[in-house]
Amino acid sequence: MDLNVAGIIFDKDGTLFDFNKTWGAITKTLIENECAHDLSQTPVLADALGFDHANAVFRPGSIVIASTAETVAEAILPFTLDQDKDALIDRMTQATSDTPQVQVTDLQYLFSDLRRRDLKLGIVTNDGEAPARANLAQANVTDFFGFIAGYDSGFGEKPAPGQLLAFCEHENLKPAECVMVGDSLHDLHAGRAAGMRTVGVLTGPALHAELSPFADIVLDSIADLPNWLDQLRNA
Repeated sequence: MDLNVAGIIFDKDGTLFDFNKTWGAITKTLIENECAHDLSQTPVLADALGFDHANAVFRPGSIVIASTAETVAEAILPFTLDQDKDALIDRMTQATSDTPQVQVTDLQYLFSDLRRRDLKLGIVTNDGEAPARANLAQANVTDFFGFIAGYDSGFGEKPAPGQLLAFCEHENLKPAECVMVGDSLHDLHAGRAAGMRTVGVLTGPALHAELSPFADIVLDSIADLPNWLDQLRNA
């Protein structure tokens, strides 16, 4: 594969924003709110989501890590008093949009660095496009990205490669020129399926041993990307 990198695609949750520090608080509150009518169901719903309710952290393999809002809502719905899935997704979206996102590093500084390298940047997430844009706007980094896609943007969802290939078409790049960066196996599988280099990061619940078989490299966080790019350039 050509060592030249012209585009970098980022997952959002667990990659730009620390997964447990951000989604832990959201999920703990969501579970408690949805089970308010029957508090005995709180630990049961937490287990169904792969969530350690007492410590507000996700277990490896939790469906919340890489699934769409539709999938997570379907898991929550049997525990809710209101059986309207669309209304539940609206509540989930509102909670996501309102909760401060904990950045894994200074995102403005990082993305400014990457853009100075003439790299095209994109976001592909299994979250919805609207809450993704709200999160990016809150961090004041939306303008760094020429392409932003959620599971509901018309390109499918990860681990399928549709979102990634749509980025390539939008930016007129070849997959071999691009890197997919993410914290989950869904991200890495999508990158491999698209024919891209893949970078795993450890700012989500997945461990190094889980990511490494499917990643060209595993970094502590996206803050390490500039050094890795310099190593590629000097290879």
